[in-house]
Amino acid sequence: MQSLGGAAIPMQQKSDVSYVVGDAAVENAMPFLAALPAFSQAALDFLMAFSKRLLEDKEAKTYPDVAALGFWCRKASLCQMMKPYGKLRRLLGRGIVFHIAPSNVAVNFAYSCIAALLAGNASIVRLPSKAFPQVDIICRILCEILQVRPELRLYFLFVRYGHTEEVHRIYSAMCDTRIIWGGDQTIAVLRAAPLSPRANEITFADRRSLAIIQADHYLHQDERSHARIAQDFYNDTYLTDQNACTSPRLVIWMGNNRKEARTRFWRVLHALVRKKYDIQPIQTIDKYTALLRLSALHEVKMIPMPDHLIMRAEAAQISSDLMDDTMNSGFFVEYEADSFEELLPLCTNRCQTISCCGVDISALAEFIVQHGTRGVDRIVSLGHSMDFSLTWDGVDLIRTMSRQVYAEG
Repeated sequence: MQSLGGAAIPMQQKSDVSYVVGDAAVENAMPFLAALPAFSQAALDFLMAFSKRLLEDKEAKTYPDVAALGFWCRKASLCQMMKPYGKLRRLLGRGIVFHIAPSNVAVNFAYSCIAALLAGNASIVRLPSKAFPQVDIICRILCEILQVRPELRLYFLFVRYGHTEEVHRIYSAMCDTRIIWGGDQTIAVLRAAPLSPRANEITFADRRSLAIIQADHYLHQDERSHARIAQDFYNDTYLTDQNACTSPRLVIWMGNNRKEARTRFWRVLHALVRKKYDIQPIQTIDKYTALLRLSALHEVKMIPMPDHLIMRAEAAQISSDLMDDTMNSGFFVEYEADSFEELLPLCTNRCQTISCCGVDISALAEFIVQHGTRGVDRIVSLGHSMDFSLTWDGVDLIRTMSRQVYAEG
C-alpha cells in the first residue's frame, strides 16, 4: 500500500503491467518527486541530448515522424517554445501527468510526454496498444539517454497494459493531470476512473480537418513547386492513412481557375502516391462502402481516377456533418467555395485544423475569431498539419500542466 494525499492506494502487481521505460521502483518513487520549474535547465539539457541521439540514430532516420521529433526538441526549437512564457515567474509542474496515448499515431505519446516535462512534471505514459516500430525506437533511445543522464530517471514511466480497469484507476488516482488522447467512446470509458480532488484533465477527442487550396496561386507555381505541394499534402494525409485528427479529409478549392488546378493537383499527387503508397484490398472495399454511405447522406458525385489509390467525391454543398461521413486511406471530398463564409457550417467543435496553400493564414484566423466559431483550433501551411505545438486543440499545455506560485507584491 502507498499513502498518497492521505489516501491509501494499492500499487499494482508486476503481472498487470509491462514496464517499457522505468520499473516498479520508479513507479513507487514518483509520488514523492519534487516538481520542476517550467523549462528547467535539467529538462532542456536532457531534451537536447535526446534530440541529438534521435537525429544520429540510423534506425530513427528511416522514419520521418521520428526524425521530426528529433528536430522538434533540438535547442533552437526549444528556445522558440520558451519565448511565450519568458515573463512567467515561479511556474512549477503540477506533479505527475498520466498520458493515455492514441492508438492511431505512433509518436504522439512522445510529444505529450515532452510537453509535460517542459511544464515541470513526471510522466506515466500508457503506450499505444498498436505495435509501431517508431515507439520501440523512441523508447530504446530514451532508455539509452537515461543511462548516461540519470538525473531525470525517476520522471519517466512508460507502460503497457490491457483493458485492466484496476490499473487505469490506480494511475488515475496517482496523477495530478490526466491527458486522454482517443475517440469519443474511449474517452467516455476512461473518464469513469476518478481523479484526486485537485487533479485536472485534458481530453483530445475525435476531430476532423480540411485543406484549402487557392487555385490561382497553385497554377502560378512551377513543376518543382507542384511536386513539393504534392509531397506536403501526402505528408499530411497518407503518412498516417488519414487516421490523424489533423489529416485533411475535405479539400476546399478557392480562386478562379479551379478546374485546371484540380486536374493538375490530383495528377501530380497520384504519381507520387503510386510510388510511395501500398493500398490493401480491404482499404479499397472500405472506401467504396464509405462512398455509398456518403452518397446516401449527402449530394455527392464520384470523380473518376486511374485506380483506387485516390478516391474523390465532389460535394454539391457542405454541411456541419459532411466530414463525419468520410473515410481514410486516400478518400477525399472536394468542394468549390467563393468565400470563407461558405465554410462556416464546417467550423463546428469537431473541426480541428485547416491546412492552407496560397491562402492568407492571418486573414483566415481573423475571420474565424470574428465569427466566434466553436471549432478550428489550428490554421497551418500545407505540409505542417502534424507539426506539434505547445498549444494543441486550443489548449495551452504548459499552463494547463503547471501551477503558478502567487507572491503578493
